[in-house]
Amino acid sequence: MNILGIQVLRGPNIWSIRRKKLIQMRLDLEEMEQRPTNVIEGFGERIAKLLPSLYTHRCSKGAPGGFLARIEEGTWMGHVIEHIALEIQTLAGMDTGFGRTRQTKTEGIYNVVFSYIEEKAGVFAAESAVRIAEALINDQEYDLEADIQRMRELREIERFGPSTGSIIDEAISRDIPWIRLNKGSLVQLGYGKNQVRFRATMTERTNSIAVDIACNKDETKRILQDSAIPVAKGVTISDVADLPDAIKKVGYPLVFKPLDGNHGKGASINVLTDEAAAAAFEYAKTYSRKIIIERFITGYDFRVLVIDHKMVAAALRVPAHVTGNGQGTIQELIDKENEDPRRGYGHENVLTEIGIDRDTLDLLGKKGYTLETVPPKGEIVYLKSTANLSTGGTSIDVTDLVHPQNVFICERISRVIGLDICGIDIMAENLTQPLPENGGVVLEVNAAPGFRMHLAPSEGLPRNVAAPVIDMLYPPGKSARIPIVAVTGTNGKTTTTRLIAHILKSNGTRVGFTTSDGIYVQNTMLMKGDTTGPVSAEFILRDPTVEFAVLETARGGILRAGLGFNHCDIGVVTNIQEDHLGISDIHTLDDLTKVKAVIIGSVKRSGWAVLNADNKYCIKIAGNADCNVAYFSMDENNPVIVEHSKKGGIAAVYENGYITIKKGDWKIRVEKVTHIPLTFGGSVDFMIQNVLAATLTTFLWGYKIEDIRMSLETFIPSAAQTPGRMNIFNFKEFKVLVDFAHNANGYNGIKTYLKSIEATEHIGVISATGDRRDEDIRETGRISAQMFDKIIICQEKYLRGRVPQDLIDLLLEGIADVKPDMEVMINNSGDDCLKYLIATTKSGSFITILSGTIGDAVDKVSEYLDKELGV
Repeated sequence: MNILGIQVLRGPNIWSIRRKKLIQMRLDLEEMEQRPTNVIEGFGERIAKLLPSLYTHRCSKGAPGGFLARIEEGTWMGHVIEHIALEIQTLAGMDTGFGRTRQTKTEGIYNVVFSYIEEKAGVFAAESAVRIAEALINDQEYDLEADIQRMRELREIERFGPSTGSIIDEAISRDIPWIRLNKGSLVQLGYGKNQVRFRATMTERTNSIAVDIACNKDETKRILQDSAIPVAKGVTISDVADLPDAIKKVGYPLVFKPLDGNHGKGASINVLTDEAAAAAFEYAKTYSRKIIIERFITGYDFRVLVIDHKMVAAALRVPAHVTGNGQGTIQELIDKENEDPRRGYGHENVLTEIGIDRDTLDLLGKKGYTLETVPPKGEIVYLKSTANLSTGGTSIDVTDLVHPQNVFICERISRVIGLDICGIDIMAENLTQPLPENGGVVLEVNAAPGFRMHLAPSEGLPRNVAAPVIDMLYPPGKSARIPIVAVTGTNGKTTTTRLIAHILKSNGTRVGFTTSDGIYVQNTMLMKGDTTGPVSAEFILRDPTVEFAVLETARGGILRAGLGFNHCDIGVVTNIQEDHLGISDIHTLDDLTKVKAVIIGSVKRSGWAVLNADNKYCIKIAGNADCNVAYFSMDENNPVIVEHSKKGGIAAVYENGYITIKKGDWKIRVEKVTHIPLTFGGSVDFMIQNVLAATLTTFLWGYKIEDIRMSLETFIPSAAQTPGRMNIFNFKEFKVLVDFAHNANGYNGIKTYLKSIEATEHIGVISATGDRRDEDIRETGRISAQMFDKIIICQEKYLRGRVPQDLIDLLLEGIADVKPDMEVMINNSGDDCLKYLIATTKSGSFITILSGTIGDAVDKVSEYLDKELGV
């Protein structure tokens, strides 16, 4: 078997609108296409032995054991690999279960699709599943545990920590979108101007001065002490020579910790001798230049969490430990403790496995123990000096037991230090009594405190501490989203996108929009190129200045990675015509419709699908739309429009020379098309369609007719407003039209327009695109022969894996079908071709440059015109 490619889908896609995180593996079964599982001797027994947990997979049988039954009956290896990929992820601590395997139109080649939790682990699972299947086919041993461990490692590298993850989960539960901004824990919640950012448990509201104070334990202590908050007696030193004086001043027992430390790193507790003090100093010195020496306070270690100056949780933290049974060594007791199913690798479970480090050995040494010591039955042996969960500690929820005065003290501390989210470490006999009464003290105040001990305590009630974070960032009435209009279709996407953006901008909205020629915010191009995929959409949604997003969304991005957003407010489908067929398993217009329908599937229920009633494939999409539907049409008597209007629906139609909105039986005329520059005096039907789509979209959003009308009148087709779309340049002796028409439908639109143009000679510059079907290329040649008197083929780019002459020959075949004796010139240098045209074209001629045949044609033609005008 051969993996032909692996794609990671991160947004709504052709396989599922709801399940956004999918791996799509294109797999060639090769000889296995002829060998279903029931003809492979012993395959069923081997896979059940290697992966017994596959018994839980119900498959089409709908009951446990269903998948294994399918193997016995006979199923193809793509289906098997799908289930293996899902199961090994689950075994690696990433429980997931959605899968689809479908054969393509090419025999033996399948799309194997399955869900993933962490991207790199998902890709690894795809590759591993194929290796496992091959080993099972060939009856070979396979080290499954090694692959599972590798996936665990990939998961830990990539996944969010429990604190960050809990905030994201809470945001998702409230339908707040999120974007990961780096490989770590920097996350954006919301879109555009309504975004907020956080990193772990620090938010954009977190005061930087407060963080600086909290990170300086000495400064924190001084400020708390000055505010009459009980703290442990102590000093800070940086030189070992000062150690004797510090010991004398504070007195044994002591705690040593680095000034800038965190997570208990470099700390030593209950230091009782000068020798131990010297060692503790050197240990702490490895983490910080300055060392805090405090009086060791007996009692229990508590963590109180305060969010937005309100106490939300409290936990008793217990350092990692084992309890002697009088038989096992400490090492054996640790191993047994790590077998607890609640403990896992990294953050995969409620508890973390207990590791052995210097701190462990030091603590044992103080008791005269080693790892081989057998402690008496019932003795608790502590293995860490701090109670951090990341080092194997446990937590017990005590939120409901905290005395009101201690609640007041902690909430006051958050304001004294100035942190919106803070964790307060307290050493005390209990929190049920006020700290001043039981001698408890505040040890530290932590910026970015971990949430794990509260989210999943070892004992007691779990606390959803992420909820108050979201409450703080998005209080009632504050939106996390900005309006999104997504525009797709075969032709007209870019112009429709630009016109919608223009109407919005003209009415005082700061717009970010993506097109096939670049990314724009307001009137500034920020990135040049084809920017119609999910990465470009996310670029706009990350921009904090954007109030409204209009996103041209092409088929390529949907197929490659899914949408760059979860929901949109309005989805527009301009039309569905033959183009790009035969690519990425899209062979028919029904296949293409399924791709374009992803946009409409992402429209929220209260939103709108804006569809072309003159296109049967758009009408087909409407039948499955789970949102409001509005149509546009060049004919108000279109049966779809008539029926839609009878039901009180909203539509935009071209009637009696007007762009008109229909609401049930009512008509609202917007503007005469002859007054709308984009329609070229009403002579270009496809531009009228674009105007209808944009007018209907902005009307549905709530813009007034008069505001839409003014915007339509001020949108001038030009190299600035609509680059590469019906750009006409008036030279003294002739005219040049540059348009990005690149398929038969686009060519026919230009042909209709040219019929209205009087010229002594119509000259066309054309080329083919290598990833189109041969018949599509021939058809553009035929249409070219119908509309031009002379043709120049300039095939300098868009080869897409083909040889230039092959494309030229296909164009020539199409031209010859219509005009066998037509004059055709071949010039594959865009610059030479344009230079020749400017120098030799006769007076009164009309030159049409199509399909981006000449690189940067708009700019180059503009340069020639400027020279002629002496600019």
